[in-house]
Amino acid sequence: MRVKIYTLGCKVNQFESQAMMARLSQRGYDCADDGADAEITIINSCAVTASSESKAMKLIRRIRRENPDTVIVLTGCMAQTMENGTEKPEDADIILGNKRRGNIDRVLEDYFKDRRSITFIEPYGKKDEYENLEVTEFSGRTRAFLKIEDGCNRFCSYCIIPYARGRVRSCTTEYIEKEIRAFAQNGYNEVVIVGINLSCYGSDIGVSFADGIKAACTAADVRIRLGSLEPESMDIDTLRTFASFRNFCPQFHLSLQSGCDRTLRRMNRHYTAAEYEKIVKDIRSIFENAAITTDVMVGFAGESEEEFAESLAFVEKIGFAKVHVFPYSRRPGTAADKADGHIPEEVKKRRASVMAEAAQRSRKKFLEAQVGRIEPVLIEARNKNGKYEGYTPNYTLVYVDADESMINTIVNVRITRAGEDNCFGELC
Repeated sequence: MRVKIYTLGCKVNQFESQAMMARLSQRGYDCADDGADAEITIINSCAVTASSESKAMKLIRRIRRENPDTVIVLTGCMAQTMENGTEKPEDADIILGNKRRGNIDRVLEDYFKDRRSITFIEPYGKKDEYENLEVTEFSGRTRAFLKIEDGCNRFCSYCIIPYARGRVRSCTTEYIEKEIRAFAQNGYNEVVIVGINLSCYGSDIGVSFADGIKAACTAADVRIRLGSLEPESMDIDTLRTFASFRNFCPQFHLSLQSGCDRTLRRMNRHYTAAEYEKIVKDIRSIFENAAITTDVMVGFAGESEEEFAESLAFVEKIGFAKVHVFPYSRRPGTAADKADGHIPEEVKKRRASVMAEAAQRSRKKFLEAQVGRIEPVLIEARNKNGKYEGYTPNYTLVYVDADESMINTIVNVRITRAGEDNCFGELC
């Protein structure tokens, strides 16, 4: 049977979608390139914002309309939160929570016995163990993703993810080494290490985050890049450990959320703006030409104009390479949803626009600072403009004149000019 998987949300979801497809392929299922031909359609959903869930619901309705006979499976974080009363979509035949997706084949087998709808949402408990999901190939990609941690213990006041993912659970360093070697043997030159709260890796099994990244960097001669990080775990010794490996990529996506201490406290974040700034300074003192990227939320409950201005000034001060700006979205079941002082949507929209403009100015300065540098670029694809594109170690997107034979190879490129969201270069 032909299977099409749609992935919404984060890189962890991308890894898990590949893991589900790998499992199904081993059981004789085929990957459908076109959703219209799929006999089974899997939507791996996100629940970070209300917009994320809206996208999943619209996708389900569109799939049912365009392919009425396909079996629709809704899984991922949105599905997991349905145990708390979230409305279940009528067009989904199977609703599968985040646990035991490694057994997706068995769930489908149960469904096809009598074609009765299935809802399997198993709640998380404190003694849950990490579920190893094996992936050795990422279809159509020149970089691979490796999930090494799941769950979160932070309980930020706005976030539903601890309820959708459970508590921190980590794989072993031996698993990391084995998977990195497998990716290298399959021709990947870069692996992105991901997790729900990645920097808490190992806290449940008696090892450190640095131990996990050491295992990745020493397993094979491939570039190692980190996914999104909580900033408070980036101490100086951990950073120095990372810097000791030549294949470690100096790009740090440090989730900020707000540059105002009062807002951070209401968010139940575990650092101050000053502490965040020190981590950034430590990174820049250890890594040459490091890229610091981040997420910034505007319009959080109770955010005054003064607090927004303080957050804006902090973003401008830090000089991020890139900023993902988004308005606060109420999530039922979180502490912030019950808080006072919710901000009107039109105010959120205005603040998001102002913050995005500041972020773009910062992005422009970062890209201009790359001009004149010679950087190793992993060539990934030919774009619609006829250029070949790839990323430097600090995740600067570069367009260059190359040829098909260079795809999935690392070549030295001299960066000649900056564009709006990328740089241009020439082969050295």
